[in-house]
Amino acid sequence: MKKYAFLVPLALGVVLAGVVLTAGQSGGDDDAVMAPMFEVDPLWPKNLPNHWLMGPTIGVDVDAQDNIWVLHRNTPNNFQGATEIGMVMDPPVSECCQPGPPVLVFDQEGNLVDSWGGPGTETGDYVWPESNHGIAVDHMDNVWIGGNGQGDAHVLKFTRSGEFLLQAGRHNARMVREEDGRRIFQRDSLSEDSYGRVAEIGIDPEANEAYFADGYYNKRVAVVDIETGAFKRGWGAYGNVPDDDYDFGGPYVPGNDPAQQFRGPVHCSVIANDGLVYVCDRAEDRVQVFQKDGTFVDEMLVGTHTRAQGSTWDLDFSPDEEQTYMYLADGQNMKVYIIERKTLKVLTAFGDGGRQPGMFFAVHSLAVDSDGNIYTTETYEGSRVQKFVYKGIGPVPEGAEGEKSQGVLWPTN
Repeated sequence: MKKYAFLVPLALGVVLAGVVLTAGQSGGDDDAVMAPMFEVDPLWPKNLPNHWLMGPTIGVDVDAQDNIWVLHRNTPNNFQGATEIGMVMDPPVSECCQPGPPVLVFDQEGNLVDSWGGPGTETGDYVWPESNHGIAVDHMDNVWIGGNGQGDAHVLKFTRSGEFLLQAGRHNARMVREEDGRRIFQRDSLSEDSYGRVAEIGIDPEANEAYFADGYYNKRVAVVDIETGAFKRGWGAYGNVPDDDYDFGGPYVPGNDPAQQFRGPVHCSVIANDGLVYVCDRAEDRVQVFQKDGTFVDEMLVGTHTRAQGSTWDLDFSPDEEQTYMYLADGQNMKVYIIERKTLKVLTAFGDGGRQPGMFFAVHSLAVDSDGNIYTTETYEGSRVQKFVYKGIGPVPEGAEGEKSQGVLWPTN
């Protein structure tokens, strides 16, 4: 008989590992909402070497070997005395600290096993993004990195050791002129050879295609061939043809009719095992679901009260074949939603705003390993990656159903 571990809620959102339930038992409440349970690992990852600092973490993925790939920006600060991203003053201003390479690879225990990349490391005919954003490891163990800096109209592909393989698009391709030392760019959501500040990359191993969440400047999903980088197709919200002149009528207002184009940033494009494509339209507080040809299937609205940067930042699925659960990062409300994927029903959420383990400051992206553990990144001052250990299926604490948060999932020991 299958057994499920669950967690007993304590005060202030803290949880404690508790009783083991067998399938069919409900712990005395037949109406309890059941969902995956987690607790934070406050000692993950282990310390970085060389006095390295991790900057705003802007992407995470898990490869087939359960290595965790983290992409971050080492923004200049007074401690490293940097004048540019990735550059340190010579002589240094102090013993600590230095920017770590933007690509950091960890094993499940939190050991750093590899690192590479960054401006000045280019060994091929490409330009490292002005502001790298989003990382994906494909089924052939190659690594894709996007960029959402002003001139970033391209996505890069590398071997797992950092050897350059391919560039889709071209840096500064959208620039039309310079005025007073400023670059002026043109949006083009119909372009077949450039992109508009790509936020994330999704991989479809079955069709050998990559899906670009395109992005911060353009307003579409763009699909390219993995081998050549050639553009194949793209679409906007509800499967509409992208329209860069669409009138949104001003900023997002809760309760207004949904926009018929992606408000953006188009912040994720993730392909499920059953072939459905999930797209985060961040500032519109929604996730839209499509078939691979762009046919609209469904949408979910979440945190619809959320203005500013919106509620739908990134998502991933539980590792079972059916991908029963979907986990959605909400950087504006500082939490992660646990969702029943087939029904798009929010079961519960976890997290809270703050800087201690289990809290979030702008949770930005997430990924799930084969054991069901969740890895989250935080941008801006958050500047870290956290691991939430899967503890089995359990009842959602009373009062934490739906979009309400369970709070901080502190470990038992």
